[in-house]
Amino acid sequence: MPRSSVVAQALVFALLAPLSIACVAAEEQANAESPAKDPGVSLDEARVAMKWDEPEQPTRIVGPIHFVGTKGLSSWLIATPAGHIMLNSGMPGSGPMIAESIRKLGLKPEEIRIMLTGHAHCDHIGGHEYLQKLSGARVAAMAQEVDLIQSGGKLDFRYGAYQAFAFEPVKVDQVLNDGDTIELGGAIVTALLTPGHTKGTTTFAMDVADGTRTYKVVFPDGTSVNPGYRLVKDPSYPGIADDYARTFRVLESLEPDIWLSPHTQAFDFEAKLSRSGREGTAAWVDPDGYRRFVTGAHEKFRTLFDKEQEAR
Repeated sequence: MPRSSVVAQALVFALLAPLSIACVAAEEQANAESPAKDPGVSLDEARVAMKWDEPEQPTRIVGPIHFVGTKGLSSWLIATPAGHIMLNSGMPGSGPMIAESIRKLGLKPEEIRIMLTGHAHCDHIGGHEYLQKLSGARVAAMAQEVDLIQSGGKLDFRYGAYQAFAFEPVKVDQVLNDGDTIELGGAIVTALLTPGHTKGTTTFAMDVADGTRTYKVVFPDGTSVNPGYRLVKDPSYPGIADDYARTFRVLESLEPDIWLSPHTQAFDFEAKLSRSGREGTAAWVDPDGYRRFVTGAHEKFRTLFDKEQEAR
């Protein structure tokens, strides 16, 4: 296989959660052929292959939560009478597309008041700068993620040196700590620190009333160990393995009715969207799928950790 194809394949799967062990081997092969290879060289190929720039129909999920992302990347709008909370904003350049999706729902992107991201990689924060300027929203982020966001990705421990992974920096107006809540118009979102994928990766959780029922909704993040991450020998950053262990403890303690992850493929978005026309909110209820997702990701983490331990 040509080296560029190997790198492209690795990158496509690397930015999904959970991470396939096979992609680690592919990345290692690429790095062995060219240790100085820019991991961003095939980012364009990845975004095309995974449909990160193809708009998906916007739709209401449950209560005030709406999907306004692309076929491959999730962006969430939590609409309230006092304005909206935006979670994740896709790739750089996605801002206008997300704004148009919000308008298709009969809502106004100019009324976004708070902007969040699960983690500051370019595929989840790339539209922040555009949407923040459009709306004047304040940006809130976990304390451990603030410097990365304000650097435009330059301080990322894995991708900071590569321009392809950069995004427009934004100023963080509100610093969050583990367990803090974000409140707007009756919506209460809890921020939970789930680090490792980045130092400040954050899982968000909220209770949502819909009809006669209240649903526990979780936006899980932080499970993927990307190719090139080092957990044991010369770790990518001090304490990264302990951070991942913490993340899995947190995620395993949650019991959501509905889970909505940053990459659409991870939670079978298309299948659930198709069923929602017939089933309504019930199509998104998937506690068993959440447990399988977290258990599978944890097993892959342990396999990678054990492999590094044995190689020491």
